[in-house]
Amino acid sequence: MSPSASHLLQWYDRHRRDLPWRAADHESPDPYHVWLSEIMLQQTTVTAVRSYYARFLARFPTITTLAAAPRDDVLALWAGLGYYSRARNLHACAQIVAARGGFPKSVGELRALPGIGEYTSRAVAAIAFNEPVVPVDGNVERVTARVFAIEEALPGARPAIARAAATLNTDPEAQARPSAFAQALFDLGATICTPRNPACGICPWQDGCAARKAGLAAELPRRAKRMAKPPRYGVCFVLRDQKGNFWLTRRPETGLLAGMTAFPGTPWRATRWTVEEAARHAPSTVDFELVGDVVHVFTHLTLHLSVYRGIINTFGQNSDGFACHPDNVMRQALPSVMRKCLRLAAPDLCKETEQ
Repeated sequence: MSPSASHLLQWYDRHRRDLPWRAADHESPDPYHVWLSEIMLQQTTVTAVRSYYARFLARFPTITTLAAAPRDDVLALWAGLGYYSRARNLHACAQIVAARGGFPKSVGELRALPGIGEYTSRAVAAIAFNEPVVPVDGNVERVTARVFAIEEALPGARPAIARAAATLNTDPEAQARPSAFAQALFDLGATICTPRNPACGICPWQDGCAARKAGLAAELPRRAKRMAKPPRYGVCFVLRDQKGNFWLTRRPETGLLAGMTAFPGTPWRATRWTVEEAARHAPSTVDFELVGDVVHVFTHLTLHLSVYRGIINTFGQNSDGFACHPDNVMRQALPSVMRKCLRLAAPDLCKETEQ
């Protein structure tokens, strides 16, 4: 039996989080704001997203302005937020939605849009359009596993958790307020039913939580042992001409960091590169100095990049790259790993630019 939706909603009405994308009580949620925040929040924290969300709305106040913007502008504004396929899909989705005159309202139609999966389609449908569905993110997954004392380890437990979560909103109160109920679940997981040391004593669902009754709340959801992320190695060349301009390239349209701006370098492989091997991938014959290494963790691998710095007379007419004035380099669509390389090779520039 599911716990009381009315207890959760009463708690939410008193303790709801103040989030920049969340509509006030007397306002209808803006589907653009809901969708944008949900895409940004994938694999990212609320704290990290706040500033990006504000900058995006300042630059792209409507989905029409986002759709009309060059993709490179979108990627540049996204740079540093990670998981860059989200930005490419964000732009593609905006163009489709703008062309059709607005977002579809059903889970199925939303699911068909670029970058919108099962969770996001349900989140947008519930929050923006009051569809009576339960979106299952990490917070809702944790709450559900504890409420129903689902002891199977993740990720194998996800189908059972999804089925159980779908029963949480069967109360008439939840059916009457789908938008508030979905956001209440998010807030419960984020502020009370936290991963460590859940505050069961003040939880509005404490009486209906099977894990609390069994003394298992802090142990759930269980997780299968994670596999070690294999290392990959590469070399990055941070090159400047006599005027201080940087030489930048663009990543391929497929694979990790697709379409993003980058410094030239080697492919990534399972073994380290010698200086002689790496030099064959440099865009120009020049003396380099090793300034250090950066480590960047992706979803499925750990990247180790050796960063070389060099000065050359001219970049020439290399069609695989472009010269960038130092005042503009931090405005490019540089992913986080490339920004780490830049900070290592040109720390003074980064300090001035980021102040």
